[in-house]
Amino acid sequence: MKVDSKNSIEFINEQPEKAHTVWRGLSTPSDNQEMKRPMRILGVGSSLRESSFSTLAVKLVLDVASKSYGAETNLLDLRHTKLPIYNPEDNVQSISLTVGNLLKWTDAFVLASPDYHGSMSGAMKNFLDHFWEEFAGKTFGYICASHEKGLTVMDQMRTAVRQCYGWSLPYGISINAEVDFADNEELIDLSINKRLKMLARDLVVYGSLIRRQFLHDIADDNISDTFAARYRSPLIVENL
Repeated sequence: MKVDSKNSIEFINEQPEKAHTVWRGLSTPSDNQEMKRPMRILGVGSSLRESSFSTLAVKLVLDVASKSYGAETNLLDLRHTKLPIYNPEDNVQSISLTVGNLLKWTDAFVLASPDYHGSMSGAMKNFLDHFWEEFAGKTFGYICASHEKGLTVMDQMRTAVRQCYGWSLPYGISINAEVDFADNEELIDLSINKRLKMLARDLVVYGSLIRRQFLHDIADDNISDTFAARYRSPLIVENL
């Protein structure tokens, strides 16, 4: 399994075509509450290393999600899109606004980080700190590049997402570049290949179920006994 670098998915700054109604930064299509449009999946690569294998694995997942399951996909590579260090007292900068608009577009995420001494990369933690308000009601998958299992890294990302009311798939994928990839960056481990395809499928299938229900719950004022109700008010209407 290999992604052609000429056709790899790039970060694009496009405004969604249709107007959205936004609750505290969360968006729902005003004319399509039942999510009949394709799922929108954002991959986030957080390694600053050139030719990162964790970011490459994200591209493989997005490629399968798009070609096999009809998802709309995008890649945010934090090596190229550099966010300022998060400071809650700073004014929001233009790069943060640009990325924030992309996250409003997103229904589900696949987060990838190298294993740095048992922890996620600083770039990933900074990303999570910046955009925590955009995670509620969305599904997350995890990839870690590690010489070990990368379990603590994925657990840390999962913990942060849980605190922001996001939903996580009950597994993650650990890759070891020296074992799983050939010199030409082609994935040669068949079991990892199978798991990446599984991740792509589950993000589309389970992610769409969760997102659809979340959007339904925040749109129905008669439903009060759900965590989603907290995102219903105050109501902010914007045209993105």
